[in-house]
Amino acid sequence: MLSEVRDKLEKELKALEKEYRQELPKEIKRALQMGDLRENSEYHSALERQQFVKARMGHLQKQLKELAMVDVSSLPRDRVALGSVISLFDAEAERSITYELVISDMADFSKGLVSVTSPIGKGLLGRKVGDEVTIKIPAGTRNYEIVKLVTLHDRDGK
Repeated sequence: MLSEVRDKLEKELKALEKEYRQELPKEIKRALQMGDLRENSEYHSALERQQFVKARMGHLQKQLKELAMVDVSSLPRDRVALGSVISLFDAEAERSITYELVISDMADFSKGLVSVTSPIGKGLLGRKVGDEVTIKIPAGTRNYEIVKLVTLHDRDGK
């Protein structure tokens, strides 16, 4: 799982670096040739895009450094941690829910990918099968029981 995340971030970073170093300078140069910079929307748009791309590149580089520092062997084998797939039972709603804990850049709640830094992620970290968990979310408070846990170790066969 971590290698998939790393590959995705590296691919995005590479594309942004190409845009930042090759494509945006050409756009800025072309816009400069149009004349009056005060009313040149192409020039201002290119500069804004350049700032965004630079900030995103910095963010991706930070994420890649943090991923490189994750010691998979230090992640618990019997408790919820990064990369865990957790099956929960919500007795109030009488339904089961499954979440996977991921880094914030990979989070997609509609797909069950929950960031470890989100309220749900924080509420589940360190828990084990059989634990009852109360999590405060913007929509209110939810009570869950952890019924199944597949850790990163189980998934990677380590």
